[in-house]
Amino acid sequence: MTGTFAYNIPFVSIFVMMIAAIITPLVPNKNRLPEKLSCLAVGFVGLMSAYLLYALTSGSQTVSFNFPMGHFPAPWGNELRAGPLEAVLSLVFCVAMLLSLTGNFSSTAEDIAPKRRNIFCVLVNLLTASLLALTYTNDLFTAYVFIEINTIAACAIVAVKEGPETARAALRYLVMSLVGSGLVMIAICLLYDLTGHLLMQNMHRAITELVATRRYMMPLTVSLALITAGLAIKSALYPFASWLPDAHGSSTNASSAILSGLVLKGHIFTVIKIFYRVFGLDVIHLLRMDTVIFILGITAMIMGSVHALRQKNVKRMIAWSSVAQVGYIFMGVGLNTTAGIAAACLHIIVHACVKPMLFTAAGGLSNAAGHKKGLHALMGTFYVNIWAGLGLIAGACSMMGIPGFAGFASKLSLTLASFDHSAVVWALAALAASSVLNALYYVPAVIVVLTRNKDAQRNFTAPSPTLSYKLSMFVFLALNFYLGLFCVPLLRLITRGVNVL
Repeated sequence: MTGTFAYNIPFVSIFVMMIAAIITPLVPNKNRLPEKLSCLAVGFVGLMSAYLLYALTSGSQTVSFNFPMGHFPAPWGNELRAGPLEAVLSLVFCVAMLLSLTGNFSSTAEDIAPKRRNIFCVLVNLLTASLLALTYTNDLFTAYVFIEINTIAACAIVAVKEGPETARAALRYLVMSLVGSGLVMIAICLLYDLTGHLLMQNMHRAITELVATRRYMMPLTVSLALITAGLAIKSALYPFASWLPDAHGSSTNASSAILSGLVLKGHIFTVIKIFYRVFGLDVIHLLRMDTVIFILGITAMIMGSVHALRQKNVKRMIAWSSVAQVGYIFMGVGLNTTAGIAAACLHIIVHACVKPMLFTAAGGLSNAAGHKKGLHALMGTFYVNIWAGLGLIAGACSMMGIPGFAGFASKLSLTLASFDHSAVVWALAALAASSVLNALYYVPAVIVVLTRNKDAQRNFTAPSPTLSYKLSMFVFLALNFYLGLFCVPLLRLITRGVNVL
């Protein structure tokens, strides 16, 4: 792999998005040029990610490699690491980001003042760069740097929509995120003090030696607890998720799609890498962190759906649903097996494709109802914006786990993976209960948008959905059905990637 173009793709991908973030403010805000430039950069990186995935999996053996930044070895230089799992996640993140932008072109123009659109595109590019860096990095300090970039950009992408409600939500998001970042930084300092390394594999070897000799077990446990708690806050794992509905409910449709579908996943995948690559599954089990994560995961699956049941605002309902879906992922990680982590990664991909579709659909239906976000105000909007209605129905079926839709595939994978765990009864009960709760709030929402209301429809003056909206929703729907019907090859690919993680 060394010496080929594919070897340089992880670095080039991050570099392209950082350069795009620098160039975007200089582009005149005419004919949506900043947004088109951002879409072009994201699309280009997506194509490179697809080529990298092909290069890593085209042979008979699974390949992964380390890319030393500046070609300086440790401890002076840091590293990127790429394998099939990193490549497929980067591809999915780019596709979801591109569809979130193109599907919300018109709503972005309405919600964001012209003077702020360049800033919005800068933030999108920085978020994409940080997601790619968190996916590829093999160095904990580099991960922390891009966690901070991600935090600032994510909070700003909420605040880019003017209004007191948005400002309060962004401030609350910032405070919670900074608490999480602080815990992560303290944990990294402790780990560096204990191991003398920042590269993940070197740190893993040092931690293995410490555990074998039973030295510094308490500081090691504290560092693991701190870094897990910090990333759990940033991933909106219940009970640390109270900031999420406000941030998503008051931001633009594109921001909500990006935050829920993508930003959370970057932090969750960082947790997976730290568990698998830094500490190792045996140490995680020894320190009982897998049990903690498992319990928090099944709690989030239930409580996220319970809170969603109480919502009257469609975007807040979908946001609380994201809390429940984050719980599914953490439950899979808490199984502490290769099958469990592979199922969790599959759910990351499913959620990254389905949740932006739901927020984009909710935005289209809300616009059809005169920018009203209450569920009852959406009555009959399916017949005004059929593409948005189809997106909501397909997304709801996926979240409920209806066979043939993406969510069924990942929930089935989590179910099968849980049979190897001692708490299989609790896992199966939580999966069943959460799916029923999902149906209790998604089915009424679907019924509302499908119910004809002639009096309300006479007042609907929304323009027809744009071509970019229709194309984005078509691709979202196609991905939803593809993941639901042909998930087996993808799960095998993910498992191969986990094995070389």
